[in-house]
Amino acid sequence: MRSTRLALGALLFAPATAVAQATVVPAAEDPRIHAIATGASAARIEADIRKLVSFGTRHTLSDTVSATRGIGAARRWIHAEFTRISQACGGCLEVRYVSDVVKGDPNGRIKQDVNVVNVVAIQRGKTDPNRYVLLSGDIDSRVTDVLDARSESPGANDNASGIAATLEAARLLTKHQPDASIVYADLSSEEQGLQGGEILAKVARQEGWRLEAVINNDMVGNTQGGNGVTENTKARVFAPGLPPTTSAAELRRVLTNGGELDTPSRQLARYIDRIADTYFPNLDVEIIYRLDRYGRGGHHTPFFNQGFPAVRLMEAHENYTRQHQNLRTEGGVKYGDVLEGVDFAYAAKMTALDAATLVSLAWAPASPDSVTIRGAVQPSTTLRWKAVNAPDLAGYRVYWRKPSEVNWTRSRFVGNVTEFTLENVIIDDYFFGVAAVDREGHESLVSFPR
Repeated sequence: MRSTRLALGALLFAPATAVAQATVVPAAEDPRIHAIATGASAARIEADIRKLVSFGTRHTLSDTVSATRGIGAARRWIHAEFTRISQACGGCLEVRYVSDVVKGDPNGRIKQDVNVVNVVAIQRGKTDPNRYVLLSGDIDSRVTDVLDARSESPGANDNASGIAATLEAARLLTKHQPDASIVYADLSSEEQGLQGGEILAKVARQEGWRLEAVINNDMVGNTQGGNGVTENTKARVFAPGLPPTTSAAELRRVLTNGGELDTPSRQLARYIDRIADTYFPNLDVEIIYRLDRYGRGGHHTPFFNQGFPAVRLMEAHENYTRQHQNLRTEGGVKYGDVLEGVDFAYAAKMTALDAATLVSLAWAPASPDSVTIRGAVQPSTTLRWKAVNAPDLAGYRVYWRKPSEVNWTRSRFVGNVTEFTLENVIIDDYFFGVAAVDREGHESLVSFPR
């Protein structure tokens, strides 16, 4: 959704009083991100998708020994591709398998014990390496019967397109040095119950990752909807609300003061939308306030359930004849997730949006902590926050919007202060937030006051 962020000149004259004088306002755009936004290669993405399709099936329970068929061959090829990307940047990626054994369940989607193996590549940050942003895709594919591990299951769009996005994003971003760490995660067993994401989310929690953002790419290559619509200029971001980790005290606070539309996952969705508005003139993001499509799921869910900000990024229109289908023709309709159903130029554009968002977050400071707000029965609103420790910090931007508005529509850069008062802006009429900004203009996620 296109935001209506005010022009800079108008913001400088917004009615507000700072505790300290605001200084030079950082630039709103970075030429390097413009280059990244146009740098994704449809040809490379097509080559990656064709390679993944060539493995015949990538079902979680398919062959793991063959060099040419099954999920084992697919994940080894992905690992080798990340290794090649790392060699090109002087070893800047840590490439590894992250796995665990999932016990079989006679009544479930996995009948026998299986070793679920993810391929993970980490690009370490320079100044804040324990802060992470993560891009994921799904390795496995399926046909009509979720237990069928033998039939041809190309999985071209679902989800070779997502895997190709992680590889191409790595090719683009390993040319740069981020401040925070970037994780490219190709996850297994999505179709069998999101086990790959469960495994990596637990590792992130156990290893103490400050995981600031999870963007799950699940089907980013289809432009022809089953309803007859063809659309290559829109994307959907599914953004969930309060996670299961929400405490009773936090729930009471939200019920009293609001904030269910301002969870960290929904701030991440707004961030993606703002990056699209800034760097992609022909790509519009629609934010959907829901965990996922109705009655369905994706690999962002395990991270969300662990309390991490997580969203699903995907195509605007789905074609269900190309999802979870045996390869066949019935009534003149071709069924199956084949190469012909992928728009490689669109997949490249979605990948570029991933990369631009990741690097913007990874170059930005961390989000402000402990943001508080006061202004009850007063004509003005005051926000206060803890200082962010970042070597290139320029200051902070205060945001506010009407409750009926999806995106932040009003903002002001207030300089390097930790308290700011918006004069004649009544607390009851708006929602508020604060972002940290570095000297090059990169902004953190917006922190909603608690």
